[in-house]
Amino acid sequence: MKKLLFILTPGLLVVAGLLFSCGGPREAEEKVEERPLNTLTEEEKAEGFFLMFDGETFDGWRGYNQETFPEQGWVIENGIMQVLGEGTGEAGGKGGDIIYDRKFLNFHLKLEWKVSPGGNSGIFYLGQEIEGEPIWKSAPEMQILDNERHIDAQLGEDRKAGSLYDLIAADPQNTRPAGEWNKAEVIVYRGTVVHRQNGEVVLEYHLGTPDWERLVAESKFAEYPWFGKFQSGYIALQDHGDDVWFRNIRIKEL
Repeated sequence: MKKLLFILTPGLLVVAGLLFSCGGPREAEEKVEERPLNTLTEEEKAEGFFLMFDGETFDGWRGYNQETFPEQGWVIENGIMQVLGEGTGEAGGKGGDIIYDRKFLNFHLKLEWKVSPGGNSGIFYLGQEIEGEPIWKSAPEMQILDNERHIDAQLGEDRKAGSLYDLIAADPQNTRPAGEWNKAEVIVYRGTVVHRQNGEVVLEYHLGTPDWERLVAESKFAEYPWFGKFQSGYIALQDHGDDVWFRNIRIKEL
């Protein structure tokens, strides 16, 4: 798959700097292992990152299309956020999707996730709250999946972890197995979107371009006029009815 082609314009220089300032995958992984849970490094503080999850409370989060946080389905244990699985897939989620109660347009999101055997979830971004409609009808999704067991992985490369769900496959496909932590990053800047997984760029695309509009028009998202627009939106974590864990969730605006 094509990697990001950098044209030296002021906008794309910002993205280029973000992609090449973190070192290689080995260096990035070592930094994660040394990090105290749910804290920022001095470098991240200087760059303007802030924590979206403090490891103790759900402050800043609420249910999608709700005024408060779900009373069940999500818990915090040992500084880690968990969505509780029911063993019945998407229909069994008791908590529902949650959103961070602040919209973002240009941003750099970082977090780590771990999925249970056969598990499925996702990271939504640029999402809109539309009454009576789920967030996936407006928000692009960075897939979270157990690639070895979940049937989604057999239905297309673009349904595997790290992918832009059902649209663009992650390449390289470098997801760690169920039960192991994965690093995920989403960078959005002036319509350019980049997914990084475990220290590597796995895809990029450009909202609002003819290529993007054609891709959406040929997908199941074509019937949803709100989908994939470059506008301020919510970041959300998906309750797909499976056990999934999240930690070290942080973001900076660009």
